[in-house]
Amino acid sequence: MLKYSEANAKLVRLYDVPEMQEWLTDGRFYGEVWSLDLLSGWSCPMAEACLSKVYEIKDQISPAGNTKKYLKDGKKATHRCFSTSQEVKNPSLYKLRKHNYDTLRKAKTEKKMLKLLQDSMPRNASVVRQHVGGGFFNEIYFKAWLRLAELNPHKLFYAYMKSLSYWINNIDWVNRLPNVVLTASRGGKQDYLIDEHNLREAVVVFDEARSEELGLEIDHDDSHAARPDLREQSFALLIHGVQAAGSEASKAVSLLKGKGTYSR
Repeated sequence: MLKYSEANAKLVRLYDVPEMQEWLTDGRFYGEVWSLDLLSGWSCPMAEACLSKVYEIKDQISPAGNTKKYLKDGKKATHRCFSTSQEVKNPSLYKLRKHNYDTLRKAKTEKKMLKLLQDSMPRNASVVRQHVGGGFFNEIYFKAWLRLAELNPHKLFYAYMKSLSYWINNIDWVNRLPNVVLTASRGGKQDYLIDEHNLREAVVVFDEARSEELGLEIDHDDSHAARPDLREQSFALLIHGVQAAGSEASKAVSLLKGKGTYSR
């Protein structure tokens, strides 16, 4: 079975967004926001600007054969994925995401992945984000999520993604699903597809002035990413999370004084 995660500090804000209420209430119960997370970096084949991974090595000192973890940024990274920083500091979070990633990869087929996603999903889940951590690691997995959304038309599914060819290859299917909201995350190997296909996108900015220059609103509560009525509107995200010491991204986070920070 997979392990879904309860809404983090940013996703919790969706409960206060008026436009999200139709998805959170169906007349019988008050639904909840959940996410399905995988290992950051390792499950993101097209990441580039934000690429970072957590590695495990054996602790030679520990007689129990425990492992140590360290974080390594990608060669072209301009900023660090915030969720990777969480994984290196939080062993239980790393373990959960690794379990999900390994379990889905072992499933291999769309049918098996779909069963895992469906059977593991909390019964009260009415809004699901794929993924706070991680991404669509192959097209079979992406299609399993589309099939899940097709089978659950009263639940809302939304995601940021850099593996844009999966989206383009299945764009007619995506467009037929009113409960699926996708956002191209600029900063990957397939950014050219954003321009070629006029995909709505999210751009990470280091300050509010940059978002104004680009003419993009900043999403502080994930509502721009999640709301179906905004599925054609691009937006900006403030840089956040622990960044490499001395980097421009680290300096930007410091100057923002917590504006892009979420506690968990």
